[in-house]
Amino acid sequence: MQKPTTIAVAGATGRVGRHVVQVLQERGHRVVPMSRSAGVDVVTGDGLREALEGVDVVIDVSSTPSPDQQTATEFFTAAAHHLHEAGQKAGVRRMVVVSIIGIDGSVAGYNAAKLAHERAALAGPIPTRILRAAQFHEFVEELVAWGTQGDVAYVPKMQTQLVAARAVAEKLVDVATARDPFVVTLPHPEIAGPRAETLAEAARLLAARRGFPSLVEEASDAANPDRELFESGGLLPGPHATLAGPAYAEWLDQTAR
Repeated sequence: MQKPTTIAVAGATGRVGRHVVQVLQERGHRVVPMSRSAGVDVVTGDGLREALEGVDVVIDVSSTPSPDQQTATEFFTAAAHHLHEAGQKAGVRRMVVVSIIGIDGSVAGYNAAKLAHERAALAGPIPTRILRAAQFHEFVEELVAWGTQGDVAYVPKMQTQLVAARAVAEKLVDVATARDPFVVTLPHPEIAGPRAETLAEAARLLAARRGFPSLVEEASDAANPDRELFESGGLLPGPHATLAGPAYAEWLDQTAR
């Protein structure tokens, strides 16, 4: 039986973080949830030194709600700096960070900020592994809400392979607790859902389920420097990605129950 590990979760109350905490507890690990509500701020570093005492591994799923590139970049790079600084002093042995599939060519917005996050996390003194994930099932409702005008929702034209946040959490824990997570054949492991689809297809399933909005339209933003990446399948997983269910339609059924 694998020895229980003490694992700190940055962003423990967030969309993925709450699942990471649950998976770790289910597998018998000691968990240190880190969030602002718990008195730990990864951006300022407040509370980190105390929280990381005795911690073996950090799983960083912290995030910012801002899609603005500069705001998000400042958040992520500050978080990476403080986690490495406090973690090294506390004797943390490794760190695992969640990121996004296909962002190597991103030059704008949140994806570019996550690319900066990856670089900052990998540049620190603690050995770090990046897990790249496809867009989450939970992401669809957020984008529909942002793009709804009256009875119509305008969503970005995007090919994706949506994955459940719970599945991402399970994979993060697998990587964090592997005997040696750095002996791998690929630079960044990936996790995605079981099938490719467009964001508009998923949005229409959501709209039909809840009865609103009445119409979902794809929107191609010519001003977005990453438009080609979104629309051409650049965010789809590679051939070696872990594919994990449920599919989006099945997940909708499960969450409705």
